[in-house]
Amino acid sequence: MKILGISAHYHDSAAALLVDGMPIGSVQEERLSRRKNDAAFPLLAIEWCLDQAGLQPDDLDAVVFYERPMLKFDRILTSCLRAFPRSWKSFPQAIKNTLGEKAWVRGLISSHLGVPGKKVLFTEHHQSHAAAAFLTAPTRRAAILTADGVGEWATMTAGQGARGPDGTSISLTREIRFPHSLGLFYSAFTAYLGFAVNEGEYKVMGLASYGRPVFADQVRRLLQRTPDGAFALDLSYFEFQTTAERSYSKRFLDLFGPPRTAYEPIDLETAEGRRFADVAASVQRVLEDVLVDIARDLHRQTGLDDLCLGGGVALNGVANARILAESGFANLYVPPAPGDAGCALGAALYADRIYFGQPDREFPDHPFWGPSVEDGALIQWGAEDRLAVVALDDPALIERVANELALGRVVGWMDGASELGPRALGHRSILAAPHSADMRDRLNRDIKYREEFRPFAPVVTAESAFRFFDLPEGGARLARFMSGVFPVRPQWRERLAAVTHVDGTARVQVLSRDMAPRLHALLEAYGRRTGIPVLLNTSFNLAGEPIVNRAVEGYTTFRRSGIDVLVAGRTHMSGRVTAPAILSEELT
Repeated sequence: MKILGISAHYHDSAAALLVDGMPIGSVQEERLSRRKNDAAFPLLAIEWCLDQAGLQPDDLDAVVFYERPMLKFDRILTSCLRAFPRSWKSFPQAIKNTLGEKAWVRGLISSHLGVPGKKVLFTEHHQSHAAAAFLTAPTRRAAILTADGVGEWATMTAGQGARGPDGTSISLTREIRFPHSLGLFYSAFTAYLGFAVNEGEYKVMGLASYGRPVFADQVRRLLQRTPDGAFALDLSYFEFQTTAERSYSKRFLDLFGPPRTAYEPIDLETAEGRRFADVAASVQRVLEDVLVDIARDLHRQTGLDDLCLGGGVALNGVANARILAESGFANLYVPPAPGDAGCALGAALYADRIYFGQPDREFPDHPFWGPSVEDGALIQWGAEDRLAVVALDDPALIERVANELALGRVVGWMDGASELGPRALGHRSILAAPHSADMRDRLNRDIKYREEFRPFAPVVTAESAFRFFDLPEGGARLARFMSGVFPVRPQWRERLAAVTHVDGTARVQVLSRDMAPRLHALLEAYGRRTGIPVLLNTSFNLAGEPIVNRAVEGYTTFRRSGIDVLVAGRTHMSGRVTAPAILSEELT
């Protein structure tokens, strides 16, 4: 069967294609349109997926949308009516937005792709999250927990899944409904702290390490636990349920003080800057406590060893590490794209395995489903711009790049197919030596153009991970996709200063040779020179831009930033001006 999955119209639109139950490709629309967090109908992503398989839309057996638009419309309409007259300003715009193309997705897909309406199917939003988390994980039976802002009505679901010769099942038996939402709760604080909602939540997590949870009791007034083990928001502190203009109320401000504006710098040397950090630390602590309690209760109910976690809340690596350590589950599986972008793949998998009842198949255990970098594409551009360009075989390239890194140079690294999800996991990375805090400051100042309090992540070989990082049982698996934050061992913090956060932790990626063999070889080569097979690994993009996808985007980013060296496939480019390109070996 040929099944296309689509997510669109909220944020992080994407497409994914399965053929006979196996993924052919999946890519976020932003990587092709070059508009960060692009929410548009993903025509470019769909076209790329079909081209990968050599298919036309007529060849598809089904096109699956990642949520049920009319059920979502029911929630929006009901919520507006319940909040009337407070919602009277936002009601017309909400209805206009929903009754535009968002509510008529079947017709939209049919008109864009030319497929008959009977081929267009829908999953529920949290079913897509659950499938993306469970059906891509190396487990046969697991508890499932999903948490995000909101889907149709659900904001959190819990249940379990099973895979085997008798078929696949995903049973979500409990849910929490809008407006009670961990994702919207955290996003309200994201907005209060002056960051963009659906993008800046990870900044709150980073800022939290600089503060103390002194406002935790006040935060708990907003999010109260219920006798059944769930939670409920005190809606008097919020406005997201009545208007799109602001997510928090005047009562919220009375409790926490004036909000930060987006352009106001956070100076941690001032009382105001420390207040913002303390608020971040407090909301982070409360989020963690609630997630750990719910996961612990799910473990008691299911008695299973494995937990699959999906939804945007699963991007909170600090909370994930606590869930692994404190919930009772032996393994925690978080996919590389747990948010809405991954729902395109989740929707296709749900339709294949459950709706159509196709046999279970082992899902490839990597995130590399996007367009591949063009080997040798840099040669002409570099020659025209009088840059040093050389094409090398793998061993020579690895040794050369390891030398550059050991000399303190910053490397833009493009290798193979691009990652699905928000994190660079070895194919679209900026790499640098992890030893000096000066390197962290240089990257923030001259390359990434971002806030000083934001940490950088390390990547380490799986063989050496436990030497440098204090990983619990199951921690290496959680760190495969950079989904957990763990302590750097104290004796190594000074020598890993560029990747050690202020609280002594790091969002580490533990890299096995099978996932990204060329980067693994580079880590080993760097380790032979320095004794430390660890590199700083951050996403290959500048502030406000999507991660680079094709070689041309890597090249333009290289020219516009302080990156010293660019590697695309087997082509190495230095920023030093020289004579026309010299190739040490012809590409084959």
